[in-house]
Amino acid sequence: MRILVALAASALLCACGSRAPLTPPKGASLPPTPYGADSPPTAEELLRRDALAAPERSVELRRRSEERQDDPFDLPPE
Repeated sequence: MRILVALAASALLCACGSRAPLTPPKGASLPPTPYGADSPPTAEELLRRDALAAPERSVELRRRSEERQDDPFDLPPE
């Protein structure tokens, strides 16, 4: 019985996602237009992250084990 209740609760939580376009709540507005911009940013533009906020992975994954090179900055605590 508990399993059925848990499954029903999780199904209800999964179903409450919204697919409507984002809009500000009633009585609120989007942030003011940035200095030098012609129009205020849309909700989609505000949600887009900069490259610095979400950098791409730039490290090559190792395919096999390799000996680590000596790191002169890997010092024990004082």
